[in-house]
Amino acid sequence: MTQAVQPRFYRQRSILAYLALLCGVLSFVPGAMVFGAVCVVLAVLLAWKELRTVARMLFGFVVFGTLAALIMEPAALLVASENMTRLSALILTVMLLSSVLGNSADLLKISGSLFSGKPLARYYSLAFGTGLLSVPLNFGSVGVVGSMIGHRIRGRGDSAMTRNAVRAVIRGFAVSPICSPLSISVVMTVTFLPGLQSWELIALSLPVGVLILLGGAWQREPEQVVVPDDGEVQAGVAPWLRFAGIIALICVGVFALSGLVGLSYSKSVTLSCFAAVVIGFSLRGARTRKLDLPTMAPVSNELIIVGGSAFIGALISLLALNLMGDDFSFPRWAYPVLAFGVPWVFYIGGTGGFNPIVIGTLVGGVLGPLWPAEAVLGLGIAMVCGWGITSGGSPYAANSLLMERLTAYPARQIGLHWNFRLSMVLLLLTGGLGAGLTYALAG
Repeated sequence: MTQAVQPRFYRQRSILAYLALLCGVLSFVPGAMVFGAVCVVLAVLLAWKELRTVARMLFGFVVFGTLAALIMEPAALLVASENMTRLSALILTVMLLSSVLGNSADLLKISGSLFSGKPLARYYSLAFGTGLLSVPLNFGSVGVVGSMIGHRIRGRGDSAMTRNAVRAVIRGFAVSPICSPLSISVVMTVTFLPGLQSWELIALSLPVGVLILLGGAWQREPEQVVVPDDGEVQAGVAPWLRFAGIIALICVGVFALSGLVGLSYSKSVTLSCFAAVVIGFSLRGARTRKLDLPTMAPVSNELIIVGGSAFIGALISLLALNLMGDDFSFPRWAYPVLAFGVPWVFYIGGTGGFNPIVIGTLVGGVLGPLWPAEAVLGLGIAMVCGWGITSGGSPYAANSLLMERLTAYPARQIGLHWNFRLSMVLLLLTGGLGAGLTYALAG
């Protein structure tokens, strides 16, 4: 029998991805973050023939941004490289965590009971559960719950049930950028709008996020209540407790590292998930007497989309601050109009392949210093809502790409087709909210 031929440089790409991950974990080592960015770039170049069009486009922007920074602001390359390694390590660690949890016996038992019961109750449990898990775990929530859906698809095939489950998970995760106090979106928004307090933003964005999750059930496929077969294994209390214990430990690690040690959110999630991955593979290795690490060769698209967006975003932020004049301002009537358009800018840019990190950096870096201080809440709510809607509706969002890997549903179908009408309604409502707040607070 002829063995399947692997693409060129398959093993080298995986090694480079693991090196980038280790550089992100060992960020305290001098030069590690820059070396990690180099590894990401090399891994992407070796996989050039397998890259999506948007990934190639982003790589072109990375090259152009590097050349521009060398001429205008060479010091910006260091910050941009650190951003690339930091977020690349995050996405790689989450994928490894999904691999560890996705092969556990407890997960197979839990997935049997996860897809039973009434469709609406199941949808809400998946949506709100993913939203809660995404507070400390970020993409880890999609990896954990998505691996359950993947097991269901591989065992029983595609169905309206599994498609609705994917919808619920993607929408549940999309609420995290809107109202999670640990999300990158909230941190970046508060950073670019210094007059805005995080509690003030979350006090408004949290109810908005809950309403979005509740209203998301409007866009589902009809399905029937599942009656368990006689031979179907139902999860007891023990598998749930063990699985919940793993998630709880990861959450504790994230909160401890971010709250007590003072590490950044992305760094805290990376280290906590990495610790869980090391423990998981160690236990598996002790049981099987061999260390069987999954290959990271196929993740080049995710690396450049996430890492490249972080790189470009850092360059845009630094250059915008240097080039923006102090005497420029918009007419008073323009601010509500701009606030209404901000969520649309996120969404249009996201569906075009730009990561919300880039768009958020550009919007916050340019509009933040120009916005009326008394009306920053209007711009803040427009930014986080646009970020969240884009996370759920863009086919190039990292969570859609990760879900594609776990379930085999195309990312374009997950992010764009299944959520288009819901995204349009949410963009109108949240854009109107941002504009109304800006108009009312600016006077």
